[in-house]
Amino acid sequence: MAFMRSPDKVHEYHVADRVEVYCDHDDKNEERVRGWLKGVVAQVDNKMVAVQFRVNVYLTDGWMVPDKILWFPSNSKDIRPLKRAKKE
Repeated sequence: MAFMRSPDKVHEYHVADRVEVYCDHDDKNEERVRGWLKGVVAQVDNKMVAVQFRVNVYLTDGWMVPDKILWFPSNSKDIRPLKRAKKE
């Protein structure tokens, strides 16, 4: 019998993982900017990752997201694991 192999995963995320997401958000001066923002993985399923933030985030069409949670495909180039600084 022939079986298909499962697709390779670029990153595997788990609930409570700290990540960075490239999105529209409010900066420290409460001005809207586009850039990398730290967040926490709130939910994961087979194809999507939900990330929750502490500041306001926006959809690509300009609407603010009231619950501060954005969903991304798990293989999206706009989400990456948070790189922690090395302690010396």
